[in-house]
Amino acid sequence: MRAITLEELLEAGCHFGHQVTRQNPKARDFIFEERDNIHIIDLEKTKEGLDEAAAYVKELAKNGGTLLILGTKRQAQAILEEEIKKIKDENISNIFWVIKRWIGGTFTNYSEVSKNFNKLRILQKRLKDENEKEKFTKREIGEWDKERQKLEGFYGGIASMIKVPDAIFVIDTHIEDLAIREAIAMNVKTVGITDTNSDPTVIDYPIPANDDAVGSLKLIIQYILEAWKEGKKQQQEGIKKQKLVEEKKAKEPEVKVEEKKVVPASSKEEPKKVSLVKETEVKQVKKPSDATTVAKAMVVKKAMAGKEKKVSKKKEAK
Repeated sequence: MRAITLEELLEAGCHFGHQVTRQNPKARDFIFEERDNIHIIDLEKTKEGLDEAAAYVKELAKNGGTLLILGTKRQAQAILEEEIKKIKDENISNIFWVIKRWIGGTFTNYSEVSKNFNKLRILQKRLKDENEKEKFTKREIGEWDKERQKLEGFYGGIASMIKVPDAIFVIDTHIEDLAIREAIAMNVKTVGITDTNSDPTVIDYPIPANDDAVGSLKLIIQYILEAWKEGKKQQQEGIKKQKLVEEKKAKEPEVKVEEKKVVPASSKEEPKKVSLVKETEVKQVKKPSDATTVAKAMVVKKAMAGKEKKVSKKKEAK
């Protein structure tokens, strides 16, 4: 992704803010000076905010997120229509837009608003079906077409949106205050151009710049959309690499490893040890019992021999 320069921002007129009397006190940190009763925006802060916003948008696209672009200002409508046409030609997905009017409740009451999406799709299908049109009068078909045009103006860019998007890119955060409050309520990340009359503290990724000059709007919008395109390209490349890895794994033969049950040697030796201990215990028990019996027999023999000697002495004395 190319690096934007301060000269480009200067030539595009991004540094011109609003009149001093229209200043938002919270935008004071982004103001460089006052000149002819007009605030001059610090372009270094503009570059810093634009780089951070583009990096976030690129990462969001890479991870498969969704982005909605909101630009209902007259100066921004023509630029957005041109850029949206390029997006359609390149088949860039997961990006939506609103360029006519923000309908309240698009985020906070999505379940009800999405009913109009279905209504628009039904009308588009009916008007393309010649067999269906033959069943109704020209007046009824004309009413269908008027209703379709009205719904397309409001919901044409978000009719394919199946849920609240992950982020919203707002061209003028001061005018689109309702959309910002809905995004905050629904935890939708906000990226926006914040002029000197806007509150940058409510925006997650503020871009302090002129939101009225056509050159400023064109430069910033194109830069953000380029970041989205690059992120989508990286996502597609990552998907292709993953598919190749899966195909290689599928082609490789599976190697089966036979598990052998190993009986520990200690479990085999334990019974022998127990038996040996028992045998020695038995022998040790028998030895003391045999010895005592022998000793008793010897004592008895000695006693008998002593008695016999005494008897023989008495006989001799007689």
